[in-house]
Amino acid sequence: MWCETLPNGKVKFVERYEDPLTGKLHRVSVLMDKDTRSTRKQAQTALNDKIEKKLQELCAPVKKEDLKLSELVELYRKDQKSTVALSTYQRNYFATESLMRILGKNTIVDRITAGYARERLAAQNEKPGTTNERITRLKALVRWGYENDYIDDIRWIDKIKKFKDEEKAHKLEEKYLESNELRILLDSMTIEKWRFLTEFTALSGLRIGEAIALNTSDVDLKNRIITVSKTYDPVNKTVGSPKTATSNREVYIQDELLTLCKKILLFMKKERFARGYQSQIFMSNSNGDYMNYYSYNKCLRENAEKLFGKSVTTHFMRHTHVALMAEQGIQLDIISRRLGHADSKVTRDIYFHVTKKMKERDNAAIANIRILQEQ
Repeated sequence: MWCETLPNGKVKFVERYEDPLTGKLHRVSVLMDKDTRSTRKQAQTALNDKIEKKLQELCAPVKKEDLKLSELVELYRKDQKSTVALSTYQRNYFATESLMRILGKNTIVDRITAGYARERLAAQNEKPGTTNERITRLKALVRWGYENDYIDDIRWIDKIKKFKDEEKAHKLEEKYLESNELRILLDSMTIEKWRFLTEFTALSGLRIGEAIALNTSDVDLKNRIITVSKTYDPVNKTVGSPKTATSNREVYIQDELLTLCKKILLFMKKERFARGYQSQIFMSNSNGDYMNYYSYNKCLRENAEKLFGKSVTTHFMRHTHVALMAEQGIQLDIISRRLGHADSKVTRDIYFHVTKKMKERDNAAIANIRILQEQ
């Protein structure tokens, strides 16, 4: 440390420190009224504090000794605030709250083992599907910590296997509607706008938030392209970026969807003229604003429960789109690109389930034919 007397009589104390990432020297300084043994001691303490703060800022993403689970979660949330959609942030916020409750917020991350995590998860006596979702979120959290140099060794997470979920395996058919079920559902819907939205998501494969967020300019009938570049968040009532990078996409408008889009545009034009409002939204509510997701979901659920005894959600239409495309012989990778999926186990499961059923049906149809044998 050295000092410099300034023209105004005050004394500037200066200290150097080395940037650990570049090796370059930097300076920090502090002003004191005079140069005495006492002020030198105060200056040195203040300079040391400044240097420590600078070094912490420069080397934020480094492994922390005895990092608690709550500290890792705090760092994770801070990063997610600026890197993911608000709805995703909120989902992961509550997911990490549960993980801290189950594993202990003061648990040292480096001391967590696969055995401990599995034992604590099993002790909750939750459904396998819920437990498996917690395992997925735990692995995502720990991998993020490793990728950002907060954790050294995460090999233990590969030892945690998901719980066997017989209910999920048996209920795969309950994730989508058959084509005849879709027709029955559409015929039962008395609110024309809800019927349009149901048919639109089933024929396009768009997520409900993507469909609600569409502007009329996003639906290009001339070039037969729907441009998906945003999504509606019903919780926060905001429009933001799509779920993932691959969700930004162009969806081709096939003949059946083209006819529907023309019907929707005509319907919306008549409604806006009759009610005297303007809106750039492709399918808006009767005031020109974004449609109410919860009212639509309630209508969809109640109709489906009455007709099929199925607990149908808005995401069913996306799964239904996969099933309908698979029945038409469209390849899985084409369907995945259309949906904006980088990778989706549910899409694969439904695709292979539907194609397997088709093969079984085909085999049954030809099982008893006689070609060369006498009848």
